[in-house]
Amino acid sequence: MNRTTLTAIAAFPQQLQEFFEVIPTDFRSWKPDSWEGIPSEPFSAIEQICHVRDIEVDGYHERFRRALQEANPTLENVDGETLAMERGYAAADPLEVFAAFRIARAKTLETISTLTAEQSDRTAVFDGAPITVRGLVHMLCSHDQQHLAGLQWLMARIDASRSR
Repeated sequence: MNRTTLTAIAAFPQQLQEFFEVIPTDFRSWKPDSWEGIPSEPFSAIEQICHVRDIEVDGYHERFRRALQEANPTLENVDGETLAMERGYAAADPLEVFAAFRIARAKTLETISTLTAEQSDRTAVFDGAPITVRGLVHMLCSHDQQHLAGLQWLMARIDASRSR
């Protein structure tokens, strides 16, 4: 597996927490009037971190498990907006979210850091296209980066709203 990608995946929980902690406390549930241009899902800062936690477990843990155990499975997308409503993301405790996410990410790293070449080459179908387990690792890293960018995008909008 690509060391650069694994390093980024391992560093992400700390980066996410640091980016989140820059968000002023009274803006952690704030939402802009328009989501145009957001590089991640249109979630408030607290919803962003809850989404990342839940996609790790409900999305990527399940995708890796199925891709490694089943023959060419079709992997499901997770409806983040439904989870946000059902699980009450807006009222979540950030410390609990980060603690749970760190545990989930450690499990992910345990799985992906020991993949053999044969396991990395296993295939599945995701978002209507073929993908390897190695490709899923890259998708996870991409998703992480989207949410770091999403928090920065929110900070830009928060700054604009505060300067009015």
